Amino acid sequence: MHIKKSQKVFVDAYLLNKEPQGTKTYIKELYKEFAKKNKHIQIYLGCFRNSNLEKEFENYENIHFLYFKQKSRIKRMFFEIPRIIKTHQFQYAHFQYVIPFFRFKNCKYIVTIHDVLFNDYKEHFSFIYRLKRNFLFKNSAKKAAYLITVSDYSKERIHANYKLKNKKIYITPNGVNSVFLERYDKQKSINFIQKKHGVQNYILYVSRIEPRKNQQLLLNLFFEIEHKELTLVFIGKRTIENKELNLAFDLLSSKQKKKVVFLEDIEGDELIEFYRAARVFVYPSLSEGFGIPPIEAGALKIPVLCSNETAISEFKFFKPYHISMQSNDTAIKKSLSSLLESTNEERLNAIHQAIKETYTWNKAAQVLSMIINKHED
Repeated sequence: MHIKKSQKVFVDAYLLNKEPQGTKTYIKELYKEFAKKNKHIQIYLGCFRNSNLEKEFENYENIHFLYFKQKSRIKRMFFEIPRIIKTHQFQYAHFQYVIPFFRFKNCKYIVTIHDVLFNDYKEHFSFIYRLKRNFLFKNSAKKAAYLITVSDYSKERIHANYKLKNKKIYITPNGVNSVFLERYDKQKSINFIQKKHGVQNYILYVSRIEPRKNQQLLLNLFFEIEHKELTLVFIGKRTIENKELNLAFDLLSSKQKKKVVFLEDIEGDELIEFYRAARVFVYPSLSEGFGIPPIEAGALKIPVLCSNETAISEFKFFKPYHISMQSNDTAIKKSLSSLLESTNEERLNAIHQAIKETYTWNKAAQVLSMIINKHED
């Protein structure tokens, strides 16, 4: 099928077929809002066929799907995607981190580089990993018509690493879906999670399992606090092996291991129920380009203990539970115990309001709309 020439944007959205992660959320939520704001622009999401995705976007008349055939990302970037762009005459093409080497005069490339954390935290990434990504990211940052990132921290680090003196970097801040701002029945959520997963009264962690996320700190602290009635729930895909976490878990007794739950592939409404039913949410990450989970929890008025490292240093509304996760364990333990023992409704409401006013996908869509509408031919 040949698409008629009109104002069209192609989005390399292969991550929609991957495990839950921040970049996947970014693509879905940004383009839902962008579609609502720009009904005159047709959006084509490039991904692999998935009936759940089709259902999720079925109410967006200007969002369409173009299904990839090529499983290899390298072959897609070199051959399939350039062919799609040329055949359908897209005016814009939006990529995450890496753009194709082959470019077209009439198609402006947009790239979102969410972070370059592999340069600042080299101990967590292999030399080959860093070499390959630096080559691809730097080329994409320099050659794309428009460069986007998601936080002031990431903007500064991209400039510092790639010496982009004359390159403007736009910021499309990540946000929370409006469902996180709605009222809900906490007891109903507790009952749902208890019935389906057999857990209740738990400390929650949500994000991928990898070394820089520092999950082993939370695991160790969990067994030092005095709240023996609690369970610890980790939700996230094991993307990069965290040997310290594995060792810490292996050293636990059989009784202790029963108090720790690891879950993968929890997303959508079920993930929201996990947030809602949580006693507290803890995010001990040492490095983030943004960090969506703590603001999702905060929007739901769940008490949050959050690291203040890298991009998440911007979440100052979590103070006094916004602390260094590289300080002594006693201080972190004290903060976690304090959070568990006191519920300040006024403070939770203030956090909810701050997130509602600052971190919305509507704001991110406004920036993308400005880029495309301002530069329309």
